Amino acid sequence: MAGHRSPGQPKAHPEMPNENGFIYSANVLEGDSMDQDVESPVAIHQPKLPKQARDDLPRHISRDRTKRKIQRYVRKDGKCNVHHGNVRETYRYLTDIFTTLVDLKWRFNLLIFVMVYTVTWLFFGMIWWLIAYIRGDMDHIEDPSWTPCVTNLNGFVSAFLFSIETETTIGYGYRVITDKCPEGIILLLIQSVLGSIVNAFMVGCMFVKISQPKKRAETLVFSTHAVISMRDGKLCLMFRVGDLRNSHIVEASIRAKLIKSKQTSEGEFIPLNQTDINVGYYTGDDRLFLVSPLIISHEINQQSPFWEISKAQLPKEELEIVVILEGMVEATGMTCQARSSYVTSEILWGYRFTPVLTLEDGFYEVDYNSFHETYETSTPSLSAKELAELASRAELPLSWSVSSKLNQRADPETEEEEKNLEEQTERNVLQMDEADTDLVKVPSALPRGPSLLSSRKTTHPTPRDLSYLPACLGP
Repeated sequence: MAGHRSPGQPKAHPEMPNENGFIYSANVLEGDSMDQDVESPVAIHQPKLPKQARDDLPRHISRDRTKRKIQRYVRKDGKCNVHHGNVRETYRYLTDIFTTLVDLKWRFNLLIFVMVYTVTWLFFGMIWWLIAYIRGDMDHIEDPSWTPCVTNLNGFVSAFLFSIETETTIGYGYRVITDKCPEGIILLLIQSVLGSIVNAFMVGCMFVKISQPKKRAETLVFSTHAVISMRDGKLCLMFRVGDLRNSHIVEASIRAKLIKSKQTSEGEFIPLNQTDINVGYYTGDDRLFLVSPLIISHEINQQSPFWEISKAQLPKEELEIVVILEGMVEATGMTCQARSSYVTSEILWGYRFTPVLTLEDGFYEVDYNSFHETYETSTPSLSAKELAELASRAELPLSWSVSSKLNQRADPETEEEEKNLEEQTERNVLQMDEADTDLVKVPSALPRGPSLLSSRKTTHPTPRDLSYLPACLGP
C-alpha cells in the first residue's frame, strides 16, 4: 500500500530549510540513515564536527552546542587548570629524577622513600647471605674452629639485620665482619658508599619537599573581585592584594596577563593568547612594599586590551585576567609565587574597594573583614575609547571658531589682492597691444591680447599666473 510502512523502515521526516536557504533532512540531523540496514545492531553516530563546521550549521541546531561554561585557565587558588596528555617522551622525567620526586604528592613521595631504603637493605642482605652460603659458613655454625665471614650470621634474617646495621651505622656489636673475608670487606665498602648516596638523595628530597614555599603563598590573598571605576579622571581596572603574615615578602612584584583567544588577520586561530596588562612596569608601581593591603591599578588607555570594552560589552567577552605576585620569603630566602584569576563575571563595573586601613593609638590596623568588600560608585558605562572621543569632541568647537574667525579676517584681504592683480593684468595686456609691431609680429588670423595667452596654455590662467607676462612678453 502507498501509505504502509514496514516496522524496520525509518520514519520519513520532512526536509527543513534553514535561514540561508539550504535544506537539511531531519533524519540526518538526528543521526538516522536511510541506507542503514534495519537488521544491523550497529548504530551510526554523528561524527564530532570542528568549530568551523559547527558555525555553518543552522542556529537552532548549534545553539545548544555553543552554550558552554567559561573554563578557567588558572583557578582561584592559583593552580593551573592544564593537564598534559599524550606525552610520549616520558624518559625526560627520569633525566631529572630529583625534580620528579619533589613534584610528586606526599603519599607517593613517602612510599618511594620507604621502598628505596627497604630495597637496598634487602639487596645487600641477600648478597651477605650468598657470601656466607658460598663460603660454607652455614654448615659450620656450631664449629668454634671455623672463622666465618660474619660472626653470628646463621640465615637470611640475620643477614638482613646485618645489612641494616651496616648501612645505617647502628653497630650493635653482635654481628661483626672478620678479617678472613676479603669479599665481605669489599662489599662493606660498597654498601657504605651507596648507603651515604641514598641517604643524601632521599633526605635532600624530603627537605626540599618540606621547605617548599608553596604554603607561604597560602597567606598571600587576592580580592575575590576586580573592579572598574574612575581614578584621577581615567578609567582603571583594579584589584587588591594582601599579606596575612607579619614576616614580609622581600622584593615583591606584581604582574598581570590577559588570557583570551584571538584570530589573526591571516586567519590563524590562537587559543588562550596571553597579553601583558601594564600595572605600573614603566613607573615602578609594580614593585610592592607589601606591609598592608594594596590596590593594584591598571590604566585603560590606547595600549590597554580593554580600550574598546564598555560596560554592556564586558559580560559578552570570554576572557580571564591572571595576576601573579612574586617575591622572596624573608625567613628562608626562597622565591615564592602566588597566583589568582578573574573571569568576566568577577569583574565589577562601577565599584570601588572598601578601605581597610585605619589609624589607631600609635599604630595602623588592617581590617581583613572588609578586604573583599566593594561599594558602588558613579562610573560612565562607555568604553575608554568612547570617553576619549567625547573629550576630544568637546575641545573641537573652540578650535573651529578660532580658525573660522581667522579665515573671515583673511577673506577681504585676499579679495582685494585678487582685484588689484586683475587690474594690473589688464593694464599689462593693453601695454602689450600698443607695443612696437616690429618686435612682436602677430598674424592677423590669430587673436590678440588675452586670446593669445589662452592659446599658449591648455588651462586658463588665474590672475596670479598672469603676473609674470610683462617680463616675458614685454619689449
